[in-house]
Amino acid sequence: MPSSLSWILQWPWEVFPPRAKFGTGDIPDLTGRVALVTVRFSPLASCAGERESLWTGAEGCTGREHRTRQSDVQTNARVYLAARDPQKAATAIADLLHTTGKECRFLHLDLADLGSVRRAGEEFLREEKQLHLLFCNARGAMYVPMDQVTAQGYDMQFGTNVLGHAYLTMLLLPLLVETAAHSPAGAVRVVSDSSIYHTLAGRGGIRYDTLLDGPVRRKKLSTAAAYAQSKWANVVFAKELARRYGEKGVVSTSLNPGIIRTELLRHSAFHRAILNWSMFDADPEGALTQLYAGTSPATASAHGQYFIPLAREGVSRPDTYSEEAGRRLWEWIEQATAGVEA
Repeated sequence: MPSSLSWILQWPWEVFPPRAKFGTGDIPDLTGRVALVTVRFSPLASCAGERESLWTGAEGCTGREHRTRQSDVQTNARVYLAARDPQKAATAIADLLHTTGKECRFLHLDLADLGSVRRAGEEFLREEKQLHLLFCNARGAMYVPMDQVTAQGYDMQFGTNVLGHAYLTMLLLPLLVETAAHSPAGAVRVVSDSSIYHTLAGRGGIRYDTLLDGPVRRKKLSTAAAYAQSKWANVVFAKELARRYGEKGVVSTSLNPGIIRTELLRHSAFHRAILNWSMFDADPEGALTQLYAGTSPATASAHGQYFIPLAREGVSRPDTYSEEAGRRLWEWIEQATAGVEA
C-alpha cells in the first residue's frame, strides 16, 4: 500500500504527464480476440454529422473511446460497441467502417438501467463464446444534477459509473474465466476507467447511505462528492476483481485517462473553465493509457494496477488498496443486483 505522500506527489504528473513512451503502433496484433467497449451517449448531445460533435459532444463517447475502438479493429479484434443510443452507435460504427474498412458490432446497453445491463450481458453471451478485452470506459456521468437517478433509484453517477459496469462485468465473468483458460497468460483483461478525482472522495471512500435516492442523499451528497466516490469505487472494484479472479487468468486494472477536452464537464462550466488550460486532446492522447492497460505485453500481469497518463504505472489513494473496502463494495453490488430481471 502506498503512502499518502506518494500519491499526493503524483498529482502534478497526472495533470501534466511527460511524453508517452507507448503509442498505438505498439499494440500487438489482436487477431482472434473479442473486445467489448462501453460508451454512453447523451440525448442532449448533437451528432449532426460533424466528426467533432460525434466524438466529443456525447456524454461518454469521446475521441478517446473512438481511438480505442479504431485501434482494436485495426489490429483485427472483433469489437462490440455497447451504448444506449442505436442511432448514434450506428453513426459511430459507420465512421469506424469508413476510417478502418472494418466493422464493429452494436450491443444495446443503458448503464443506468440494470434490466438493460442484464439483457445486454445475456445477448452478448448468446452471440459470443469468447471475451478477451472488456473496456469499462463509459465515464460520462459527472456533476449530474441531483434530481437525476437511475431506473432503480440509485444516484445517477454511482449507478452509471460503478453499478452498471460492475454488474455487466459480473454477468460476463464466467465467459472471461473460460476464455482465459484457453488463452495465453494476460490475454483476458478488464480495464475500468476511474479519474484523478477518486482522490477527492470523502473519508472511507463511499457513503453507502447516499447511494439510493432519499433525504440522506439529497442532504449529504453534492454532485462533486457523488462523482468522486464513484471514481474511488471504480478503483476499489478493479482491485477486488483482481484479487478474486487474477489467479483464474483475468487481469483487472483501473486508470486515470487524463484531463481530456470533452463534454464530460458540461454540467459544470466553472470546473471546465478552470481545467481547460491543463486539458489535452482526446485523440490520440486520451486513449493511450487505456490501450496500454488493455493491450500492451508490458501490462499482461498488472493485476490490480492503477495507471496514469500517459501510459504509466501509478498509485491510487492508499485506502483503495483495502481488502475490507473491496469486499464490502463487492458484496453491496451483489445485493443491489440480486434478482434483477431482464
